Amino acid sequence: MLPEYTPAFWVCAVVAVVFSGIAKAGFGGGVGMVATPLLALTVPVTTAAGLMLPILMACDVFAVRFYRKCFDRRNFKLLLPGAFIGVGTGAFFFDHFHDEQRVLQVGMGILALAFVLVQAMHALLLKALKKRSPSPAEGVFMGALSGFTSTLAHAGGPPVNIFLLAQKLPRDQFVGTTVIFFACLNVIKLGPYCGLGLLRTDILATAAVLSPLCYVGVRLGIFLNRRFTKLWFDRTVYALLFLTGVQLVLGESLLIAFFE
Repeated sequence: MLPEYTPAFWVCAVVAVVFSGIAKAGFGGGVGMVATPLLALTVPVTTAAGLMLPILMACDVFAVRFYRKCFDRRNFKLLLPGAFIGVGTGAFFFDHFHDEQRVLQVGMGILALAFVLVQAMHALLLKALKKRSPSPAEGVFMGALSGFTSTLAHAGGPPVNIFLLAQKLPRDQFVGTTVIFFACLNVIKLGPYCGLGLLRTDILATAAVLSPLCYVGVRLGIFLNRRFTKLWFDRTVYALLFLTGVQLVLGESLLIAFFE
């Protein structure tokens, strides 16, 4: 039985799932980051995070099938050990503030705003970066940071992107590495999420209803990745993410007010 969600929730949920699929296909640097904060405008943060995990895992099925033969194994092996550390730390944080939804909401809003800031700074510095091979310690650290932010808000992209972009990998190999890494990271998060009670029956039922949109998003992402530049798409997404972060921090949602 599905809970009685508001119309605002369903609007956010459809956008969140399609955007997650687009991100899994490697189109749009910050598309996937929008999903959980956007849902958190309409439901508790713990519900938003719990709902997005099975959705992301469904997207992984389609994305991994497409990119399974095109990823950098060395980078994957460097990032994965740190991911376990980050997920454990994130789960501890989630458990500690589980009943303090306002704290989690503000934290997610700050994380969203920080993501936009990091992406803006990274875009400015990208051209100045020289190709290099990061050390194993950097890989473990970035993997841990990614695991932590991914556990809290499914927002582990920036640390991994910074780690990989410095190596100037071919585009398909870069996308493939992120797809495979985050598919494994989501599996790692499954245990802690179950232990924290974030994957309730009603959440899984809602995810099942929304899951067909995962395929739509992934296929759309693959199509866009092959035919269009993502510059303006990214800018639109970052603007949406910035506004979402501000609303989470302030505790007011213009979207909910619109539907009331």
